[in-house]
Amino acid sequence: MQLECVFFGPFRDAVGEKTVRYETDAESVGKLLLDLESTYPELEGRLVSDDGNEPVGKTVVTKNKRDVTHIDGLETELEETDVIRLVPSVYGG
Repeated sequence: MQLECVFFGPFRDAVGEKTVRYETDAESVGKLLLDLESTYPELEGRLVSDDGNEPVGKTVVTKNKRDVTHIDGLETELEETDVIRLVPSVYGG
């Protein structure tokens, strides 16, 4: 499936653009984040915690503007029309 992924702050710098259309076989947010880490080497270790259970630090991941921690966390299922936003904990203001 193809998703829209929007990156903020240092994540945008690592990817090289703010928004990408990303082709993936991932069925969950967690698997998508691991996919992104392997596709964009500068993101490696910055999206998913070492135990794979949560985003790194206070990183906010939203699915269609809703924080995934309020859905099913990294187990949140993905659909073709989803927009995933990734906001690092150091970004804000």
